[in-house]
Amino acid sequence: MRGGKKKKEESEKRGKGKRGREREIKKEGKKRKKKRGEKNSPSRRESFSAAVSALGAAGGARRGPDTSTEIPRGPGWAGGGEGKAKARGVPGRKGASRAGKGRPAAPALLLPPAGPFRRLSPSAMAVAPGSRCLLLLFLLLLGILGVPALGDPGPLEDVVIDRYYIPKICLREAQMGDFIRYHYNGTFKDGKKFDSSYDRGATVAGVVGVGRLITGMDRGLQGMCVNERRHLIVPPHLGYGSIGVAGLIPPDATLYFDVVMLDIWNKNDKLQITTLSKPERCNRTVENSDFVRYHYNGTLLDGTPFDSSYSKGSTYDTYVGTGWLIKGMDQGLLGMCAGEKRSIIIPPFLAYGEKGYGTVIPPQASLVFSVLLVDFHNPKDGVFLEHLEVPESCKRRAVTGDFVRYHYNGTLMDGTLFDSSYSRNQTYNTYIGKGYIIPGMDQGLQGVCMGEQRRVVIPPHLAYGENGAGDKIPGSAVLIFDVHVIDFHNPADPVEIETTFRPEGCNVTTRNRDFVRYHYNCSLLDGTRLFSSHDYEKPQEVTLGANKVIEGLNSGLLDMCAGERRVLIVPPHLGHGESGARGVPGSAVLRFEVELISMEEGVPEGYLFIWHGEPPASLYEQMDLNKDGGIPADEFSTFIKTQVAEGKGRLMPSSDPEKVIADMFRNQDRNQDGKITPDELKLKSDEDQEKIHEEL
Repeated sequence: MRGGKKKKEESEKRGKGKRGREREIKKEGKKRKKKRGEKNSPSRRESFSAAVSALGAAGGARRGPDTSTEIPRGPGWAGGGEGKAKARGVPGRKGASRAGKGRPAAPALLLPPAGPFRRLSPSAMAVAPGSRCLLLLFLLLLGILGVPALGDPGPLEDVVIDRYYIPKICLREAQMGDFIRYHYNGTFKDGKKFDSSYDRGATVAGVVGVGRLITGMDRGLQGMCVNERRHLIVPPHLGYGSIGVAGLIPPDATLYFDVVMLDIWNKNDKLQITTLSKPERCNRTVENSDFVRYHYNGTLLDGTPFDSSYSKGSTYDTYVGTGWLIKGMDQGLLGMCAGEKRSIIIPPFLAYGEKGYGTVIPPQASLVFSVLLVDFHNPKDGVFLEHLEVPESCKRRAVTGDFVRYHYNGTLMDGTLFDSSYSRNQTYNTYIGKGYIIPGMDQGLQGVCMGEQRRVVIPPHLAYGENGAGDKIPGSAVLIFDVHVIDFHNPADPVEIETTFRPEGCNVTTRNRDFVRYHYNCSLLDGTRLFSSHDYEKPQEVTLGANKVIEGLNSGLLDMCAGERRVLIVPPHLGHGESGARGVPGSAVLRFEVELISMEEGVPEGYLFIWHGEPPASLYEQMDLNKDGGIPADEFSTFIKTQVAEGKGRLMPSSDPEKVIADMFRNQDRNQDGKITPDELKLKSDEDQEKIHEEL
């Protein structure tokens, strides 16, 4: 019984002690409130406000580019608090944490904040740090009015904000209800650290201005830009009040924060797309289900890089709108042209959200991508043709089986040159439609005209596919060929003959074995000049059918009248073939402009001289002018010239008759002793007959 009574008394004593302590705390609070009321009486506040207004009128409230100090006037600024000392424990729990009811939680500023921002209260006054006179005047007024120095913010009614670094570009400021991410260091007046997000190795993320932070922090974060840095001085009644946080923050502690803003976004945000550059020509833009290849640099909103395709040395290749990308990138790539550059800002809920990605993208992070679209295509695409220049006259178009000679420049869609026939100074020569070239080019050259220039855009599935080619054509690359068709032909083609002028009364025309004189200009079909007889003093001379000119030109000179003009198109198999000739490319189609100047009737093949009638019966005796039994070269030449002069016979047409006669004498002087004997002299017809008999 005694023990029970003793325990009861001790219990009552403890209860009285507890209630007594609560009454003491309330009494102390009233004293503090009364004291603040005396110091901040209406008349005193009005005097202070008037002084500040006068100061603003005199010097102007200015904000320096890098630093500023903002002192909000009323405790009700930004809708936060009544000016009473309030303590906050676990974020989200309203009211003070009572002593004795569990260990107080960490400061509420450690809890998530976030979002777009509101500017600081217009009642706040900013003092430009560069204005020394204004600062001295301001401090003097504070001293006159009895306001404590800035280093001792004991009775401060609101947060003191020093914007010591403001970025030059501020696209957005934190507003009430925004999601934000920031780093901070928290210290006391003496510099002793009580908390730091840096020490934990993680930023703080959450919503600002909705009561999840201590009131002073809520106010101090609003109006910040990304990468802005602030010093905040939070008085006790806007921090943890007269109770503090056990073991961490003592009662009535003024808190000092050094804050850097890293990210701001709002749940109502949309994708932000800025076009940095765009090509002049844009025939097509990206659509859902297209396959894209692009380079990118990825950073957080504060500029911290987290990834880059450039560092990997290859583009990022993927389909759009099929779930392979984060939603923001899927949307941000739509409508782009090949070669276009964009900046795409993606809010977290369209990126990696609450989980982030690995160690490089923190939770709730906005992402900034600088994107260069290299190329794109759709698996259903075919070859796209653009006719850049088509000759007015196009008599014939290339078909399967034709042999085509063309120049080309091959580029990727971003303009990167990967190959060029011009750099080799040689055309690319091939048959089309037979699988000798990539399918896209096989299709792209169908129907071209000679001299045409066209652009052939080939998707990768009709080019080199996913593997690419060498180190210049990457996998899945769209190829663009700018083609200039020099000429084409078919192995079965004949010589094309176009008569541009034929004189009247044309009764005699050229035949094989005739001797002709003609002028000509020779060129390639693209107009490249090769040869011309006009570069010489006299026309070209040739015996037709004597294999002295290419077959195509020989054919083109037949059946011409003197004075007639023609244009001849000679395919390579009737010209200089695959090997070409000096100055003539291999497999080249040639164009001749010819004019027949004169013609002489020729002699049959194998003959150098023919009789117009029957030869003399005693031919040897007539040739042996001195009757010495031998015919030297001079006697032989004199006799032949006499026969020609008298019209009894004619030499093979030639520009050098003496050479023809010399060839005749050499043929007859069979033992090459310098004279012709009766046994050696034989007519061509007799020789042919002897050969026939021998064969028989």
